[in-house]
Amino acid sequence: MSYIRVIIFALLLIGCDNQLSSKKKVLRLAHTLPENHVVHKAMLHMAETIALKSEGKMELKIFAGGQLGKESDTVALVQLGGIDMTKVSAAAMENFVEEIGIFTLPYVFKNSEHYWGFLESESGSDLLQAGKRVGLRGLTYYDAGARSFYTLDKMVTSPDDLEGMKIRVMGSRNCQDAINALGAQAQSIPYGELYSALQQRVVVGGENNPPSFVTSRHYEVCKFYSLNEHSRIPDMLVMSQVNWEKLTVEEQEIVQQAADESRELQRKLWQEETTRALEQVKKYGVTVLYPQKEPFSENCKELLSQVKNPIIKNHLKKIKVMESSHVK
Repeated sequence: MSYIRVIIFALLLIGCDNQLSSKKKVLRLAHTLPENHVVHKAMLHMAETIALKSEGKMELKIFAGGQLGKESDTVALVQLGGIDMTKVSAAAMENFVEEIGIFTLPYVFKNSEHYWGFLESESGSDLLQAGKRVGLRGLTYYDAGARSFYTLDKMVTSPDDLEGMKIRVMGSRNCQDAINALGAQAQSIPYGELYSALQQRVVVGGENNPPSFVTSRHYEVCKFYSLNEHSRIPDMLVMSQVNWEKLTVEEQEIVQQAADESRELQRKLWQEETTRALEQVKKYGVTVLYPQKEPFSENCKELLSQVKNPIIKNHLKKIKVMESSHVK
């Protein structure tokens, strides 16, 4: 769907909703994930919470599966106020707000507790709201797990095993630099084309979280999964700053409370889905390894030392200080 068609479609939806419900305030949330995804399930809970807390005076309509275009389309629509909310990866938000690139740096967090401790801190909140200056108000973070390597031919037990291997990564510059620092050759390939790229050996591996490894069916071709967990990149639920300011204070409180509740549910569902995904790939013949992380993180120290953005450097210092209270 072209960007112009997306805009027209969104405006038609708004017009129809306004005609059908002159008294009810209708909010629209669009995302690219399938309806069986845990993020979508959390959003459904958010919609129920908004309806309940507003006593039916507000409604959240959700357009899943890319109905309103790809992620970049929905982000643009939110900025313009054409729709109210969308889910966007922090890796994509980095293109709008440079300091959010902290999440695409490798081995910033030691584990999930350290990661969520930062996200729920004042610094994490500051980063969530940093998009307001470009029209994207952060409502909450969603868990997207840790990204690890899966490969066609051999297990990645250390950075030495990555030497010369062509690994698909996201388009983020930090992500590409991280994979190169680990010894591989980073290749930027659209996610939807990765399955065939693996089959044709354009690349010999990829990197992602366990649930995505399953839903993409990449386990059908990649039989080695090394949980080195080199990065933790959250998803972000963002709202149009323009449309947020049109809500009353009471309505804003309802939306924020519903978003917070959806985060807690999504985290729980994500943990369950991660465990299920790892059990499933093992049944399909994938060998799963938990390698020592220190050799991988050691390779990335120089990259982290080269960070120039002062805001990111400041957050990195805070994350380091927090490490002792979240790592046993």
